[in-house]
Amino acid sequence: MMKSPSPLLALAGLMLGATLGLSGCGGGNPLGNPSDVQNPAGTGGEKLSFAYYQKCIEPLLVQAIATPAGGTATCAAGGCHSNANGTGGALRIIETASMVDLSASADTIRASDIYKNFYSAMGASVPGNSAESRLLNKPLVRGVLHGGGQILASENDPVAVLIRYWIDHPAPEGQDEFSTATYSMFTPADPATGSCNTQ
Repeated sequence: MMKSPSPLLALAGLMLGATLGLSGCGGGNPLGNPSDVQNPAGTGGEKLSFAYYQKCIEPLLVQAIATPAGGTATCAAGGCHSNANGTGGALRIIETASMVDLSASADTIRASDIYKNFYSAMGASVPGNSAESRLLNKPLVRGVLHGGGQILASENDPVAVLIRYWIDHPAPEGQDEFSTATYSMFTPADPATGSCNTQ
């Protein structure tokens, strides 16, 4: 008399059969990613200006600014976007970051705290498209919630104007965040002596 297999052994056999059957559908292992799927190359790859961030945007994130409700707010405050203990999403700011010499090597700048702040702010931005950037939309409470409430009264708020200009003027395609071509964002075209352009 032939003994029937245990239910566990029968289930294992069914799973093996199904796995082998599915592998004939193309793509090899049906439990993994097919071998012919590739991620397309990025289409933009633009970088935002580090020089403009350091001089014109960083101060906005670490200093108190007036709010529409009549108070003041600091993005880098402890409970908001402070790198140490903030609860405000992905944007993280190291309040004690110091400015760096723009003539330093890229590796030296990238190791600095202010570059970490820049990188975090860039992560909340879509280079060339401020309308889709959370760095601008959240403090305006424009189509997205902001735990800190409305910080900027309108798109014409001086802070909003600076953020919008920075995001909408990335470095030329193929150039990095340290490109001297971005110095045209200052008048005169020198981040050390120039003022921050807004248009």
